[in-house]
Amino acid sequence: MASKGVSTGRCLCGKVELRIGVPARWAWHDHSAASRRAHGAAYATYVGCWRSRFHVAKGARTITRFTDAAGDVRSFCGACGTPVCYERKRSPQMVNVPRALFDSGTGREPLYHVSLEDSPEWAYRGEKLKPLKGYPGVLWTGPKRRRKSGLAALFE
Repeated sequence: MASKGVSTGRCLCGKVELRIGVPARWAWHDHSAASRRAHGAAYATYVGCWRSRFHVAKGARTITRFTDAAGDVRSFCGACGTPVCYERKRSPQMVNVPRALFDSGTGREPLYHVSLEDSPEWAYRGEKLKPLKGYPGVLWTGPKRRRKSGLAALFE
């Protein structure tokens, strides 16, 4: 692949480096339980690209793979554990790469949400946030408001 029209991603330790042709085919947030567990996060954001536009530029031997019961393959850096790609059995022509591996643009913004119904109740839902006093850079939703019950609620 030529350097123009290419975005480079890497794992946490830098032993695996990937390249995809840009623009990517599409991008989305995956809220499925499988992706949540594979990434250890509320959801994973992926960019999908054609297999012909995906290349492991460094560390191919470092990559380890896991095939689930549905035949989907998740690949990880064997040194640091970073998820590096996700290949669905039903879409053999596509490779899905975690968006977080790329410092530069991929030509697609994640406009889609998949399996939103699987999103856990503890995931951030866009609530208003405010600074947490004494902790620079930390935002929080604030305390949960208690509902007044009984007669006190009727007179407010």
